[in-house]
Amino acid sequence: MDNWQEKKTLITRNLQEVLGDERLTEILKQRDLKIYWGTATTGRPHVAYFVPMSKIADFLNAGCEVTILFADLHAYLDNMKAPWELLSLRTQYYEAAIKAMLTSINVPLDKLKFVRGTEYQLSKEYTLDVYRMSSVITDHDARKAGAEVVKQVEHPLLSGLLYPGLQALDEEYLKVDAQFGGIDQRKIFTMSEKYLPQLGYAKRVHLMNPMVPGLTGGKMSASEEDSKIDLLDNPANVKKKLKKAFCEPGNITENGVLSFTKHVVFPLMKAGETFKIYRAEEHGGNAEYDNFEALEAAFAKQDIHPGDLKASVEQAINKLLAPVQEIFKDPKLQELTKKAYPPPVKVKGNVNSNSDEISPVKLDIRVGRVVDVSRHPDADALYVEKIDLGEDEPRTIVSGLVNFVPIEEMQNRDVVVLCNLKPAKMRGVESKGMVLCASIDEPKQVEPLVVPKDSKPGDRIVIEGYETGEPDDVLNPKKKVWEKLQVDLKTNDDLFAVWQGNKLVSKVNGNPVTSGSMKNAPIK
Repeated sequence: MDNWQEKKTLITRNLQEVLGDERLTEILKQRDLKIYWGTATTGRPHVAYFVPMSKIADFLNAGCEVTILFADLHAYLDNMKAPWELLSLRTQYYEAAIKAMLTSINVPLDKLKFVRGTEYQLSKEYTLDVYRMSSVITDHDARKAGAEVVKQVEHPLLSGLLYPGLQALDEEYLKVDAQFGGIDQRKIFTMSEKYLPQLGYAKRVHLMNPMVPGLTGGKMSASEEDSKIDLLDNPANVKKKLKKAFCEPGNITENGVLSFTKHVVFPLMKAGETFKIYRAEEHGGNAEYDNFEALEAAFAKQDIHPGDLKASVEQAINKLLAPVQEIFKDPKLQELTKKAYPPPVKVKGNVNSNSDEISPVKLDIRVGRVVDVSRHPDADALYVEKIDLGEDEPRTIVSGLVNFVPIEEMQNRDVVVLCNLKPAKMRGVESKGMVLCASIDEPKQVEPLVVPKDSKPGDRIVIEGYETGEPDDVLNPKKKVWEKLQVDLKTNDDLFAVWQGNKLVSKVNGNPVTSGSMKNAPIK
């Protein structure tokens, strides 16, 4: 491919935004582009990583020199998402997984350069530049730059403020013309463009992919169990997760299944290949598509049923995963997987071997439905509710909501319930749980949380980043587990229920718990 315009078209296809378009054109008219893509070595890479992989294939086909950075130091700085003792193992796992994925889509590894952050980020020169960067960047700009990438918590660590500056410096130390990433990196990219020149370094081009919806409709996350298909998931698991995937008839905007075809399946198709929808003759027979736009239009018109689209995407995913899983049959890689991502070990029915740690995993929060409600016989401010929590019979729960929610609005209401408090008598009636509410004292206002969309009684509610492990059977009142965790539970500016900035979501479909109207209110 000699024509610079053809190269630019291939480099920029399916991107959401390019910062520095004129500079990109200028470089391509003179020589091939040098570009890097970085990935922090945190949660296990999943099937959505094929999205950047397919763009890396585009870059190589356009003659680019491509560097892949395994950002191990970043993984530690981002709220210690990767513990220091596991960092090296996880970086080894990422390297094996990314190389296996590239092999799966026939990308020649000899054309790529692989670098680990700690190979140069601990050098004297780089460390001095980190100090230089910290002397020019404001706290406000560092915080703003990391807002969509660095894990947001109630009491942020200083390391999260260093993260964006390091990512900017990587562009200089990797000697590239451009950085490629998701649109969620945009604030880091604009910060880099502002501050690198202040250190005497050149402003780089930035290429941004759109954020591809996860299978639940939100961002596909390495920490959100049901939103991702792991690289090592067998066909039965792929089928199970796709079955749960959000794929509403005619919905082409928040559709992770359809997005996967746009960003992975179609870009990887060779000339003359088509994407096939397999279906029975009575449902229209098989259909073939040689471009995404035609498939999208057919789905929008509901000519394609979500079940048929899922079945075809399932085949495509299994075809991509098969070579990766073949590589990971190597006993050394299997051992590496176990060491890098050790499974939580249950102890005495509790969360894991570190069961003394006060972690939100301990909370058994579920969706419930009030099937019966009455006034407490001996307390004017209390309701006695029978709540269906997906168990054999409804639980009796006492709530102080009389002055805030009319009784007719409580009947048949869906609520969010903490289910593993020790049962306690409230004015003579034993309560076996607590309806969670946004609540402020001055002026007194209380509002039950709104359950996730498409929920049913019994659905587990988990905190993003803490999805693995099992809750305690009963929270230990002597250790004040609930009291210690409740301090960081609140609603945020966008009415999402959060714990240390991490959303409360349905474990079934990933949809968030919200508040109807109360912002920045404690949850209790």
